[in-house]
Amino acid sequence: MSDLRIEIDTEHQSMDEARAGLDAALKAEFPGGMLQRKWDGDVLRLSGPGADGNIIYQNGQLIGVASLKPPASMMKPMIEKKITDAMTKAAG
Repeated sequence: MSDLRIEIDTEHQSMDEARAGLDAALKAEFPGGMLQRKWDGDVLRLSGPGADGNIIYQNGQLIGVASLKPPASMMKPMIEKKITDAMTKAAG
């Protein structure tokens, strides 16, 4: 199993401010529905083949954590880059 943690500083003051940008950026990075997104209050829950994670806002940062197992663990560098790119775009 592989774990993933990404922390991105943001100009936003809350997850509400980042929500629309985060949705749009993740949709652009993961077209075709491979990454499922569901909001649970201020937590964005993510899931895909072999991956479960979430993105939260905390102390001026967007923080993404995920647990990866096959087949996602075999694509960790690509997944990490795409999530990082999306979170960076959404951070403002």
